[in-house]
Amino acid sequence: MYCPFCHHDHSRVIDSRIIDAGAAIRRRRECTSCQGRFTTIEKAVLLVIKRNGVTEPFSRDKVVLGVRRACQGRDVSDDALKRLAQEVEERVRAQGSSQVNANDIGLAILEPLRALDEVAYLRFASVYKSFESAEDFESEIRLMRRRAREEEAAADSFEPLGG
Repeated sequence: MYCPFCHHDHSRVIDSRIIDAGAAIRRRRECTSCQGRFTTIEKAVLLVIKRNGVTEPFSRDKVVLGVRRACQGRDVSDDALKRLAQEVEERVRAQGSSQVNANDIGLAILEPLRALDEVAYLRFASVYKSFESAEDFESEIRLMRRRAREEEAAADSFEPLGG
């Protein structure tokens, strides 16, 4: 790493920290020549392993593009899609690996999309889970309703402290 002060090409790492929910690494460095201290930020690369074995860097834009298709004609803002893509990236990075299967990204999309828009969720799930009949849709809708009832029951059973 080149020193920004004397342009010497060697430095040593004094401190390293993970920042931005694991998306980057902040390193405090010291030049071995002039002892000047500086900080570098390195983006942690997350590689996606596709079904055909090819790897490519994770892209929030690709998540947004895929989910946008499912949201076509729905009242879902671009900001909501960007937040969803960020949440998906954070979930995938939280697994702690520098490589992730494309399938795991699809799984990470499902829950936040269901919370965002149920119709878009069904559209996305129908492609992602390879629905083949109306029965597959009915089964997924039953599952969605059961989860909604469970979430509602859990919220109803929550009592704030002191109340």
